[in-house]
Amino acid sequence: MALPVFAIVGRPNVGKSTLFNALTGTRDALVADYPGLTRDRLYGYAAGPQGTAIVIDTGGLTREAAPLAGQVAKQVTLAIGEADAVALVVDGRSGPVPEDAAIVDLVRRTGKPVLLVVNKAEGRSGGEAAAAFYELGLGDPLPVSALRGDHLDDLLSALHALCPPKPAEEPAAAGLADAVRIAVIGRPNVGKSTLINRYLGEERLLTMDEAGTTRDSVSVAFSHDGHDFVLVDTAGIRRRARVTETIERFSVVKALQAIEAADAVLVLLDARDGVTEQDISLLGLVLERGRALAIGVNKWDGLAPEQRQRVQEELDRRLDFLEFADRHFISARHGTAIYDLLASGRAAALAASRELPTPALNQVLKDAVAAYPTPIANRSRIKLTYAHQGGRRPPLVVIHGNQVTALPESYKRYLVGCLRKAFRLRGTPVRIELRAGRNPFAGKRNTLTPRQIKRRRRVRGGR
Repeated sequence: MALPVFAIVGRPNVGKSTLFNALTGTRDALVADYPGLTRDRLYGYAAGPQGTAIVIDTGGLTREAAPLAGQVAKQVTLAIGEADAVALVVDGRSGPVPEDAAIVDLVRRTGKPVLLVVNKAEGRSGGEAAAAFYELGLGDPLPVSALRGDHLDDLLSALHALCPPKPAEEPAAAGLADAVRIAVIGRPNVGKSTLINRYLGEERLLTMDEAGTTRDSVSVAFSHDGHDFVLVDTAGIRRRARVTETIERFSVVKALQAIEAADAVLVLLDARDGVTEQDISLLGLVLERGRALAIGVNKWDGLAPEQRQRVQEELDRRLDFLEFADRHFISARHGTAIYDLLASGRAAALAASRELPTPALNQVLKDAVAAYPTPIANRSRIKLTYAHQGGRRPPLVVIHGNQVTALPESYKRYLVGCLRKAFRLRGTPVRIELRAGRNPFAGKRNTLTPRQIKRRRRVRGGR
């Protein structure tokens, strides 16, 4: 199932960007008490009771005739067009204004389901804040506070309920229940379609020496070396400042949906450009979403030896946070090392779904602590007592113990390294969740006598 898409619209300064940041848990949207800060669209993931969704932040709509206002209106219209449901945000403090009614008319003409969201409703009853907005004719308004995070789960649940049913899986994947689904992503013109055509042995996908040829996500099934795959070619994702074409903007949602649905992601870099900031952002997005991955450095065949050395050094320096991901230097055009890249993608996908038996996990934890004891916190050593698997894609290991909140990040990285080595978790992020054990004496009064307390302190070294 493709992720649902929600667009946040409204007039300036009603709190759309604050709401976007609260829903996505980021600070990607500019927030200030000044109207008109957001002019372009922002995309992010929001997790709610019904699952994950893609959320789009938009600029504020006005009735001004200025050219910039017209551009913002165009971007809002595009966002509504790619959304499954629309959250129309109004200001609960000011009450309804004529601009709100004009936006209601705009959204109604699109035919998209709309939820009226009354923001800035903190410190007063929801009914009081929302009552005045019934006149807009959009049904029951939902009062929220983006600033305090009030009722955001209710907001996401209501938007999910408005979404039409999603279509079934693409025909390309039909009958391939065990196929590994791999999304191929990268900046425009790094060779994504060329790579997939090489795998297929035919010109199935359109390729041109021009950025932005692929406008949508395309799924293609094929088999290699006895294994089934579904490859998803995605449109190139650019920095927002570089995204100018209407169709190309529309394809960003498809690329984000493809990443979320993939078992693994092949991230292509252009060897001629080295590692760009946009490459770092894309790799960070894949890591944030917990997807298994492998990295392909394309167009390697045309580089001089000194250029290759420079690129390798840059990869080592800038991608040190992805030391667990395989890198392959490939030529999509000539087919060099492309099946090594595919094998790494499949292996990463399998590692991300691997079962980690509880006895084996606890043995790894025991050996890790024995080889490198946990540090001391609050005058006693941190204890890690029990581990079990808490999830897959990516692997999640839950570790119970005492004073776990004081465990340093360096020790967590050490534990992740031990888990990777023991369970062959190459190519996938590994996450650790620490849980404090229940203290049986919590909430009970101290029943020791002063003499007993003094004796215990003397035994512990005079503390």
